[in-house]
Amino acid sequence: MTKTVLKVDDLKVSIGGDPVVDGVGFEVAEGEILSLVGESGCGKSMTAFSIMGLLPRAATMTGGRVLLGQTDLHALSQTERRKLRGDELAMIFQEPVASLNPLMTIGRQIAESLVVHRKTGGRDPRRAAIAMLEEVGIPEPEIRCDQYPFELSGGMCQRAMIAMALICRPRLLIADEPTTALDVTIQAQILELMKRLRAETGTAILLITHDMGVVADMADRVAVMYAGRVIEEAPVEAIFARQEHPYTRLLLSTIPRLDGKPKATLPSIEGVVPDIGDWPAGCRFNPRCPLADAPCIETQPPLAARRDVGLAACWHSDRVEAML
Repeated sequence: MTKTVLKVDDLKVSIGGDPVVDGVGFEVAEGEILSLVGESGCGKSMTAFSIMGLLPRAATMTGGRVLLGQTDLHALSQTERRKLRGDELAMIFQEPVASLNPLMTIGRQIAESLVVHRKTGGRDPRRAAIAMLEEVGIPEPEIRCDQYPFELSGGMCQRAMIAMALICRPRLLIADEPTTALDVTIQAQILELMKRLRAETGTAILLITHDMGVVADMADRVAVMYAGRVIEEAPVEAIFARQEHPYTRLLLSTIPRLDGKPKATLPSIEGVVPDIGDWPAGCRFNPRCPLADAPCIETQPPLAARRDVGLAACWHSDRVEAML
């Protein structure tokens, strides 16, 4: 029986009294990759920060639970949380340059997790850091190991942060846009490294990305977020084969197609994600949805089972396939 590594249950996060994450729930099993997708401002990164216990000062978790195995992360003290971060629980941040310490060499920052969590003793942490830099595709790792973040390009900093996250082989890896600023060759190498980590250690991965190509290549399941809520969840094959929520349908329609008409205008979703504190009543997607009618405006649909393969929060799931 597959073990559940991460369980997020009815998670609620607010900023200044306004909800930014509103009742989010999902699970990630051992060796599974769950991709969290949606436009900017939907609450994906805030969900990740809440799991890590790294919410901004203005943000507060107001409800729900986050379990790592059987451990309630939000019942732990800050000291206990720090013991888990970098060891059993690791994150690749979206802004690597801002997340690295400018006063420490890259090698020292990567090796720090080994020194703190693994008590390396006679092992050479610098040698381990060099090996990890080589594994993420950084050229001349012996030189880069002794350099500072400002001496590296944005792409190299991204790979260094990935090395930091992977060096202790965590039980759960949260990857927030892990391939940002990387060219396609390095991107493929990093994704392959994450797959290998999953295969070798059973690491569960929560992958946050806008790149549906990465989702198709990496994910086992997909959870789609909109305005602080999960509005659809299904196995990756089911999501690409048939969508049960209009937002997911429109989101996938914006992907450029190789067989599309030459010089055709790329499709887009009308409107924008509503601001925090300005979410509409009923279904939060209703101002942008071509299927919206009175029930959508009046009542928020529950996240319910659809077609026995996934979940969707829509009053008109039966009409989505014929929408475009």
